[in-house]
Amino acid sequence: MWNNILASRSFRCPAYLALALLCLAAPLRAEQITVFAAASLKTALDEVSAVFKETTDHDVTLSYAGSAALARQISFGAPADVFLSANSTWMTYLEDQGAIVADSRFDLLGNQLVLISHAPSPAQDWTDLDLSQRLGDGFLAMGLVQSVPAGIYGKEALETLGQWQSVATQVAQTDNVRAALALVALGEAPLGIVYATDAQADERVHVVAPFPEDTHQPIKYPAAQISETQAATDFLTFLKSAEASALFQAHGFEVLGE
Repeated sequence: MWNNILASRSFRCPAYLALALLCLAAPLRAEQITVFAAASLKTALDEVSAVFKETTDHDVTLSYAGSAALARQISFGAPADVFLSANSTWMTYLEDQGAIVADSRFDLLGNQLVLISHAPSPAQDWTDLDLSQRLGDGFLAMGLVQSVPAGIYGKEALETLGQWQSVATQVAQTDNVRAALALVALGEAPLGIVYATDAQADERVHVVAPFPEDTHQPIKYPAAQISETQAATDFLTFLKSAEASALFQAHGFEVLGE
């Protein structure tokens, strides 16, 4: 009789153990998250997200575009879990609508604005650079000056330097900064205004001159949760990790403290 009881228990224990392990594992299962991010983050964020996926098994879908377009999509209910903007304005736009998770917002990265060329060019200083003369009959590629952060910063910088009016009619405005980069990289525009990290990401362009930081508002990339999923929380936490910071710095970004 005792042998029968022991035998019965020996078969039941593995079943109970398997059930317990399943219950413990359930909260740890991988989730799917969608990240809306400014186009200028693509090269670096692709790498950061790949490491995050390897570390957590969460699947990450990355959607890149101009910050303005992404913010508007989110405001209309697009299914984003995390938003990374290239300026504070569009994050505040969502925050004012109650579209981001309370207290989840922080400034993640900084960047620098530069003038680039398609043809190799010696570096110049803005004290002796006549942009109109350099352009000739060509176009100046830059993001939309009313909505794309890089375009907003670019116009502000040129106005500060007293060079906007002389080139305003030759500006080729694009939906995002990577599109402006592509115009110069392909030789469709001789000059363009992009972030330093964009110029670093494409060997077909050359930096002519960095813009002095005091010619425009500070360039900051705020990040925030849109959904309250654990995976979104985990992703934002990972963005502040030493591993992610090293990757961002390798691509030329400045890592900011909270």
